[in-house]
Amino acid sequence: MRSLFLAAALCAAPVIAFANCGGSFSAFVKDLKAEAVAEGVDPATADRFFASLRQDPRVLAADRKQGVFQMPFVQFSRRLISNDRIAKGRANGQRYDSVFDRVEATYGVDRNVLLAFWAFETDYGTFQGDFNTANALVTLSHDCRRPELFRPQVFAALELFAKGNFNPATTTGAWAGEIGMVQMLPRDILENGVDGDGDGKVSLKSSAADALMSGGKMLQSLGWRANEPWLAEVSLPADFDWSQTGLGTTKPVTDWQAMGVEARNGALNTGLAGSIIIPQGRKGPAFLAYPNFNVYFDWNQSFTYVLTAAYFATRLGGAKVYDAGTPEAGLEGAAMKQLQSKLQALGHDVGKIDGILGSGTRAAVRAEQARLGLPVDGWPTAALLSKL
Repeated sequence: MRSLFLAAALCAAPVIAFANCGGSFSAFVKDLKAEAVAEGVDPATADRFFASLRQDPRVLAADRKQGVFQMPFVQFSRRLISNDRIAKGRANGQRYDSVFDRVEATYGVDRNVLLAFWAFETDYGTFQGDFNTANALVTLSHDCRRPELFRPQVFAALELFAKGNFNPATTTGAWAGEIGMVQMLPRDILENGVDGDGDGKVSLKSSAADALMSGGKMLQSLGWRANEPWLAEVSLPADFDWSQTGLGTTKPVTDWQAMGVEARNGALNTGLAGSIIIPQGRKGPAFLAYPNFNVYFDWNQSFTYVLTAAYFATRLGGAKVYDAGTPEAGLEGAAMKQLQSKLQALGHDVGKIDGILGSGTRAAVRAEQARLGLPVDGWPTAALLSKL
């Protein structure tokens, strides 16, 4: 959704066809500028914004190279979570205690949730990315893989520029266009940016107060339920009905308890509902995901990243190290792609054959496990591949 000033201008503007992606990059940028002017942006402002934009091949290379998300949860979480990160998180929690108090009071978002994002996104602000943000957004808009995600962000960056809050020549961030300590896209900054330190500016790159308050507001806008938990590690009985696991099944916590689900840390919130998730099958770790867990997917689409960030937030809050169990070896690389191809041939929608265990592949695995009489835990193994 675009901003009010662009949306209002669009209503009055003539209908003009513009290229959505691909083709000559210079012609594409020229079309973007023409579209902005047609929507009511001052031509001189548009000229200044688009004048320095260049295609960045490093951005495309980074977009194609996301092999880290092919790691299983245990390996991925151990890679991202360290004693040093936990210590720094708790130290930053104390250092910015008054800011987190305001976040919790205003938006109902637990400080540890934001601390975990802050840690994973920029290592508490120490590395925020060195990609030119405007170039990254235009490069990804021109690329025809996901232009619908990035094209609106170009116009949002243009609006920030018009307000004096963005410099297309010098603003830097992550390869996908996120800016600042908690990595927010231009549209998110426009809609959720907060002047947390009271200096009259929203400076997500240099002000922790601005970044944390803005992150809290953004989570609230995405549907975060105030002062509710998001995740709890659980233990499951050996005879548990594995077909009931997964985010597609939600039950009152009391029903899960009646099925033998128990908390490993403290007590479960019996006033809420949730889902049982077992990221590496029935022999690996297990968690109860409360409604707030689903909000994480509006921040990042990777299940492994989301679960790791949510779990890390519980660790910062004092939870024990999870019980990794003894999960069966999963499929990786070529074997996972082979499985996805077989599942696709059987009529399942697994999305792109990319070797990543996404939601579509998990659902297909569960369906085939049920058909073949295997435990329905959504974890792809060599045994499943062999049976297919």
